Amino acid sequence: MNKVNDKKQQTSKWTEDWIPVEGIQNGMILTSDKMRVAGVKVYPRNIFILDPNSQDNILISLKNFYNMIDFEFWLVVADRPVDISVYLSQLQLLYNETTSPAVKKLIMQDIQKGQTFINNNIVDTEYYILFKEVSDDNVQKKIRLLINGLASCGLNSAQANNDDLRVILDNFLNGGETTEFGAVMPI
Repeated sequence: MNKVNDKKQQTSKWTEDWIPVEGIQNGMILTSDKMRVAGVKVYPRNIFILDPNSQDNILISLKNFYNMIDFEFWLVVADRPVDISVYLSQLQLLYNETTSPAVKKLIMQDIQKGQTFINNNIVDTEYYILFKEVSDDNVQKKIRLLINGLASCGLNSAQANNDDLRVILDNFLNGGETTEFGAVMPI
């Protein structure tokens, strides 16, 4: 039976047949070999607006932080589409309520700028540190270690949630390209 499954995995065109992901829950990717892939999302910070001493201190802290991690980890950068539809809806409501032509013009310019973001597929870049582990307890210990270590470097972070992990997998599996399927019409 293993030879049949191996043959299926080698020849299948379906992702589900060769990716060892069982599911995503509680901020972890569960794999078929009973491992858990988890990690933290690191919130970006522009250190280059700081004075040179502060920049050096942060970089030295990061180097020390990376050197003290005693387990295998991956630095992952993922693009997430920006959803500004709620913001555009609020601008449209404000536009409808405004009577001043000058204010209406400014609001319309903001709406048009927002539409260019949507039309040009603008994305947010997100940063993650991921690792794999067998036990839930060790996952939580490593997450605390990462969050505390990053905080000592002046960086904010939080455990990657299910949605974050789905975006990472989608970026990996689809090469960062958004797939949109249309309706199939008979000829």
